[in-house]
Amino acid sequence: MPHQFWVFLHLLGVIVWVGGMFFAYFCLRPAAASVLLPAQRLPLWDAAFQPFLRWTAIAVAAVLVSGTTMMVQVGMRNAPLGWHLMMGLGLLMAFVFLYVYIYLYPKLRLACQASDWPAAGTALNRIRHMVEVNLGLSLLTLVSAILIR
Repeated sequence: MPHQFWVFLHLLGVIVWVGGMFFAYFCLRPAAASVLLPAQRLPLWDAAFQPFLRWTAIAVAAVLVSGTTMMVQVGMRNAPLGWHLMMGLGLLMAFVFLYVYIYLYPKLRLACQASDWPAAGTALNRIRHMVEVNLGLSLLTLVSAILIR
């Protein structure tokens, strides 16, 4: 595949992943908190996370595969420092995502199914913290990609 394909796939994955986190954190979260009670808000998050996390898993895979492919194409030793930082930060972000997807989201889902709103709220709050972490890491990744060449 040509280099442009991998750049396109990489950017598309980043847009889906980071854009989705930005929307969820800065738009959906405050709106849901302002108009819905916990018994309505928490099932909304459960329902929204189900497709979002599936799409994000695809996006994370696309980012990791395309990033690794581009690093291999130019040669690991020839890749700019920013690319290496981007790779490390991207892997860290992927591990945070996996923690949410495999560990925290199932806790939210089970608590919502049991109508255990305090437990669901605790799980959602932990997910929120992980989204904060990944948004911060994504900003550092962007700085690495642009400024460190």
